[in-house]
Amino acid sequence: QVELVESGGGLVQPGGSLRLSCAASGSVFSIYTMAWHRQAPGKQRELVARITEGGSTNYADSVKDRFTISRENGKKMAYLQMRSLKPEDTAVYYCNAYTGPRDYWGKGTLVTVSS
Repeated sequence: QVELVESGGGLVQPGGSLRLSCAASGSVFSIYTMAWHRQAPGKQRELVARITEGGSTNYADSVKDRFTISRENGKKMAYLQMRSLKPEDTAVYYCNAYTGPRDYWGKGTLVTVSS
């Protein structure tokens, strides 16, 4: 069992930056692929970025070159550094850990990009 807790969301102006953090507790952290998803009002949840246990990363086209996903296995932490934020990045951001049939989600943190 893995519990995930996100933090770091908030209100930011367009062009600004935020770093989201995901703290994991419970099982062995290093074996999981870690991912960030987001869900904007009235839209489906979408994958933003993921990082495998080996450190390989993938990004949605909409955030490529602006967002960076990382992890610190020793601290059981995952991060999403977001730069050049746009109003369309406004969403609830969810941390996700998965491997095989095991799939865990946090409760989300709200990011609002607005002037």
